[in-house]
This record gives sequence, C-alpha cells and structure tokens, in this order.
Amino acid sequence: MANTNINIRIDSDLKKQFEAFCTDMGMTMTTAFNLFAKKTVREYRIPFEIGAEIPNDETKKAMEEVCKMKADSSIGKTYTDVDTMMKDLLS
Repeated sequence: MANTNINIRIDSDLKKQFEAFCTDMGMTMTTAFNLFAKKTVREYRIPFEIGAEIPNDETKKAMEEVCKMKADSSIGKTYTDVDTMMKDLLS
C-alpha cells in the first residue's frame, strides 16, 4: 500500500508535548497518528471519550459568586431548611 502525506495544524506547545510523549512511548508522531487512524476506522468511532471540562467556565463563575456571597454576610440571606426559604421566596 502506498504512503501519502497529510498536513495537520497544531499548537506549537502541544506539538512539543506530543512529541515528548511519543518519544517516551518509543514511537514517532507518525506512528501515533497511524494508530489513531487505524483504530478509528476499525471501530468506526473516535476511540476515546470527548467531553467538556466539568464544571465548565460558566459553572465555575457561578460557584465563585456563591462563595463570595457566603463570605460577605451583608449579601443575600442564608437558610437552614427549604421550607423557611420557600416561605420567604413566596412572600
């Protein structure tokens, strides 16, 4: 089977890290990409899970806001039970 070249754009820092990883594993980047391509075609799927960072940035900001509110007692009100909170919210 004849070989062909492909060009891939990748962040330069990521490329350096990936090259170092491949060297540590005893292979070239070409070998690593070929392994990925063969496994992808054989299984007809991306051979690893793809997902977003959990929690995402929006959730992190909301969590930070809550921590700030808890630290500053003049902001907001705290509750020890749901019933009391619901009474205040509905009044």
